[in-house]
Amino acid sequence: MKLSQSSPLQKLLDTLPQQGTVCWIGVRPKRKAAIQTLTQTEAITQQGITGDHYAGTLGSKRQVTLIQQEHLDAIASVMRIQPLSPELLRRNIVTKGINLLALKDKTFWVEDALLEYTGECHPCSRMEENLGPGGYNAVRGHGGITARILQGGPIKIGSTIRVADKLAGKQ
Repeated sequence: MKLSQSSPLQKLLDTLPQQGTVCWIGVRPKRKAAIQTLTQTEAITQQGITGDHYAGTLGSKRQVTLIQQEHLDAIASVMRIQPLSPELLRRNIVTKGINLLALKDKTFWVEDALLEYTGECHPCSRMEENLGPGGYNAVRGHGGITARILQGGPIKIGSTIRVADKLAGKQ
């Protein structure tokens, strides 16, 4: 159901002044390969991020995966794993300070790279292997989001994440 722009609920959904920060970056060179932790990477327009096995999949809705540090902390608490290494969740970018689910139906900047929210990143059966029994359920609702790259650019630890102007959004 599409809300009208003047709807009070739509106004609430559109109000997201918070900015986040990139606090971890990782790529998976091949399916099931170990995650490589990076301090910076390059987002490639409509393809993915440099070094990740999803890069080069034109038009894919899963060119980049993002998860909140706050959700890693929740998963760690449920699983009693302290600290919980981001590599275990197999996402590309860990953020802090912004609710990623609030980016639904929005475009957003990660520094100079423009991304488009494409969906939630649900857990897979690997979570049982990586986190132990109950790992799949611990990640449910906390798995982060997937995004498509509309405009490439560098992404590094400390990069700012912010909602794009409506003018910069879908064209």
